[in-house]
Amino acid sequence: MSIRILTGIVILLISFYCGVDPLKHSAISDFPDFETVKVEMSPWSEIPVEKDTENLLQNSEIKFLNQIQGPESMAFDPLGRGPYTGVADGRVLFWNGESWIDFAYTSSNRSDLCNPKPSPLSYIKNEHVCGRPLGLRFNKKTGDLYIADAYFGLMVVGPEGGLAHVLVNEAEGVPLRFTNDLDIDEEGNIYFTDSSTKYQRRNFMQLVFSGDDSGRVLKYNPINQETTVLVRNLQFPNGVSLSKDKSFFVFCEGSLGRLRKYWLKGEKAGTSEVFAILPGFPDNVRTNEKGEFWVALHCRRSMFAYISSHYPTLRKFWLKLPIKVMYQYLMQIGGRQHAAIVKYSPEGQLLQILEDSTGKVVRAISEVEEKDGKLWMGSVLMPFVGVYHLA
Repeated sequence: MSIRILTGIVILLISFYCGVDPLKHSAISDFPDFETVKVEMSPWSEIPVEKDTENLLQNSEIKFLNQIQGPESMAFDPLGRGPYTGVADGRVLFWNGESWIDFAYTSSNRSDLCNPKPSPLSYIKNEHVCGRPLGLRFNKKTGDLYIADAYFGLMVVGPEGGLAHVLVNEAEGVPLRFTNDLDIDEEGNIYFTDSSTKYQRRNFMQLVFSGDDSGRVLKYNPINQETTVLVRNLQFPNGVSLSKDKSFFVFCEGSLGRLRKYWLKGEKAGTSEVFAILPGFPDNVRTNEKGEFWVALHCRRSMFAYISSHYPTLRKFWLKLPIKVMYQYLMQIGGRQHAAIVKYSPEGQLLQILEDSTGKVVRAISEVEEKDGKLWMGSVLMPFVGVYHLA
């Protein structure tokens, strides 16, 4: 048998296997309607090449190791106390200076399913029961804490904590499937993201793999209790943060690897534009006191992710191979977890980059909150909080 014929047979068998997936070992075996769409990433030549050659994030302090699981968002109340953070079992915790105490819940169902487990990923299959608080923001005037819960929607709890109640769980008749982050303006309007109307957070890897473009950015008006869709057809919108002067907000386009600006005031009000092309894929964004934007990147771009984004058919074929979801994810991020933070000016200029390119100390970051000369770094995947002291 010739090499050509043998090669043809092997390709035919692989194609048949991928088409049928008889052993259900692929990353999309549980999603019979899974489809991939093109992700219009910026040209490789436009991606920032700056690096932190000193790997400064390796100087970070690891705090609260194994005391908390998956602390996504870091928030401080109007009195400067905290941090407060949402964790994998559905609680919002408060650091009182000596220990972590329960502050709020997003689900009334605190069953045994929500009991402590060894890692943040251990909770994923029960998140829809226990809740998963992601973005947190305090209303500085009232002291109320607003919560973006991935499953229950936009929620709020009073200054004393307790069980949060739902403000929004649908928009235009479409349920919020993956509420992710929020920010609040001086009038109490809330701007928030729904990362997908198709995939829930427990299927976030399939959301990344698909390139699903059903994400939305929304506004909730507390006076008339109306919810408006500001931007639609987005690929994994995530973090959102108002500018210091409140004339615009920026939000993360996770799949595209960039920040987008939405104008609230001026002649461009109601329109959006690209704010910055990022060196990696963003999670959340936060504004500091100077009006600069800190962006948490869960990884730098990889050539594999860049190429597969442009060829959805090839991506779907690859996902049907008997390769576990975690390994598919590692290929997407370049082979290993590694953290990076970038800071941008109010005009969208890259000012600083901090990273741990080998994942030696800080392997993943979901959000960065600057306070009193420190960067508080939360991660939905890690069992600790990282603290980096700015010079």
